[in-house]
Amino acid sequence: MKAPDATHCDELLSALQRFREDAPLLQRWGTLLAGRLTGGARLLVAGNGGSAAQAQHLTAELVGRYRDDRPAFSALALHADTSSTTAIANDYGVQQIFARQVCAHGRPRDVLMLLSTSGASANLLVAATEAHRRGMTVWALTGSAPNPLQIAADDALSVSAQSAATVQELHLVAVHMLCEFFDRAVEQHVGGRRRRGNGQRRPVEGRVGG
Repeated sequence: MKAPDATHCDELLSALQRFREDAPLLQRWGTLLAGRLTGGARLLVAGNGGSAAQAQHLTAELVGRYRDDRPAFSALALHADTSSTTAIANDYGVQQIFARQVCAHGRPRDVLMLLSTSGASANLLVAATEAHRRGMTVWALTGSAPNPLQIAADDALSVSAQSAATVQELHLVAVHMLCEFFDRAVEQHVGGRRRRGNGQRRPVEGRVGG
């Protein structure tokens, strides 16, 4: 019996070894995102095709929960509003489908995360430009660097892999690791506020005058 071809697994394992070096970057992103979202900012996420599914996966983890229960946070997957997306594509062109929504929803200190295996999607590059115009922070998950989206973003995690499938699989790992670091940072934020609150002296009630 012929042995099954495990080339896909071999490529994934090889790319995963290199990917491990990006853990500090994901920790930094998770910590920064926790500070922004607990302060009232929001996360906007966009991608095309399979990357759109990854984008919606990330927002679901933040609006819902990743593992343990915690407050809900504002996170929007820009492709998910099909009426807006198709209307924008019809009226302004496909390249504007994300930029127009960034213009509508994005605010200073919000974060825009863009996912692309190629790092060359025109509609994501236009969205990055609009986000910078609005004072947002732009992060990118891409395939091998250098690529246009990695260059356009403020910070990028570029997966070095032969195939788009492997890149996409490691983008999912990145999403889960980001959520893990985010939750840890949120717990530290909440715990810190509780400790500061418990340390405050309560005013002493008493009569005014003698």
